Amino acid sequence: MSAPRVGLVLGAGGIMGGAWLTGALDAITTESGWDPGTAEFIVGTSAGSMMAALLAGGVPPWFMVAHSAGRSFDGLVGEDGRPAAEADRAAGAEFKLQRALPPIGPGSLRLAARTLATPWRYTPATVGVGWLPRGVVSTEPLKDIVRRVTPTGWSDHPNLWVMACDYATGERVAFGRAGAPRVELTEAVAASCAIPAFYYPVEIGGRRYIDGGIRSTSNLDVLRGLDLDMVICLNPTSSRHPPRAWNPAEVVGARMNRDSGKRLGSEAKALRAEGTDVILIQPQPADLEAMGPNLMARRGRNRVIATAKATTAAQLHAGGIRELLKELPAGTPYMVREPDVPPEDWSALRADARAARFGRPGASQTS
Repeated sequence: MSAPRVGLVLGAGGIMGGAWLTGALDAITTESGWDPGTAEFIVGTSAGSMMAALLAGGVPPWFMVAHSAGRSFDGLVGEDGRPAAEADRAAGAEFKLQRALPPIGPGSLRLAARTLATPWRYTPATVGVGWLPRGVVSTEPLKDIVRRVTPTGWSDHPNLWVMACDYATGERVAFGRAGAPRVELTEAVAASCAIPAFYYPVEIGGRRYIDGGIRSTSNLDVLRGLDLDMVICLNPTSSRHPPRAWNPAEVVGARMNRDSGKRLGSEAKALRAEGTDVILIQPQPADLEAMGPNLMARRGRNRVIATAKATTAAQLHAGGIRELLKELPAGTPYMVREPDVPPEDWSALRADARAARFGRPGASQTS
């Protein structure tokens, strides 16, 4: 039997959401022996776009976990030639001010005017975005993380889609998909992560772009009509067990969790109606407690990762999910588990894994 056609969707969630995705991806790889970077389509939104870029660039989930925990692998270098040990271990939680004039008034008057005239055409998140002040935090640290894996151009992965939104129109853009503006992967990921009123918008082709999560935290629906057999969606900002909220910060988080869950459920229902098996992995109560109400917190990432590994493994054993995972092809050993050879020898293993994925070592190219 031929391997199933699989899509992988990684949702938005800030710094804490990225940590949760790291643990969840490691659990999926460990439990199934499958390399998630070999999915035929990989869709990433905000924090999920960062994880998608790393996966597509050949960074194994086990390495992400180990690197975040502080392990150093002497002799290992990134695609840009810099030592891997020097790479950021906080998933972009380095906040530097953008060199620009101070924000005055609404961040996007055009979007504010559009949503004021026809609010029913936009998601609730989009309606308020234009009125918020422009963000002041630079996305350069985020770009540098991607640059270590894909220094220039686009990923070798044939169908890596990075979701962002046009800051003037609110329209969703899937960078990497046919017909989307040509762009460097570093810029696309930065745009997808540019949380309104926090990060400075990213300009691409003369237009400004912001976080793709304002349209949908998962953007699961972009995979409709592709005749996929299975879609695995990891969404950090929704839960089947939404938290009870008491203080204002938690109330906002709980509302976002419920709205994200409703949209995710609707998107999953539409995909299933096409005959696609949809596996939804979402935070459990223990995950929500570990993540806390502030998804941009700088501390606690490793606790979130460890918790996500445990709760995701439990979800994978429930219902018919384990049976579906048995259909997935085995990944190359280097991508599934840490090899038992010195790190200086991993470059050859990494090249073999890339060739096995796409049939060629290949240089990065702009999509």
